[in-house]
Amino acid sequence: MPQPTAPQKDTAAWIIQVWLSFALSVSATAGGIIYLPVDGWVKGYMGMGLLFSIGSTFTLAKTTRDNYEATKLTARIDEARVEKILSEHHPLK
Repeated sequence: MPQPTAPQKDTAAWIIQVWLSFALSVSATAGGIIYLPVDGWVKGYMGMGLLFSIGSTFTLAKTTRDNYEATKLTARIDEARVEKILSEHHPLK
């Protein structure tokens, strides 16, 4: 019987790198919008687009993770059912 795998843990360095790159990309894009030589309405429109893009990115990442974890759970339940059937089956009875 295969041993269950432990959940993957990210290192502190990876987490810091991910958050720093996220903060840098958002601030650079926001800075670019702020210093554009256009009217305030255009800047506001682009800023709202940036915020909606960030929000939808987090939602997409969460949904993808949830679907993956649900698939793993379903596979583990199916594996447990098969193990139970095999353990209850006696070919000589």
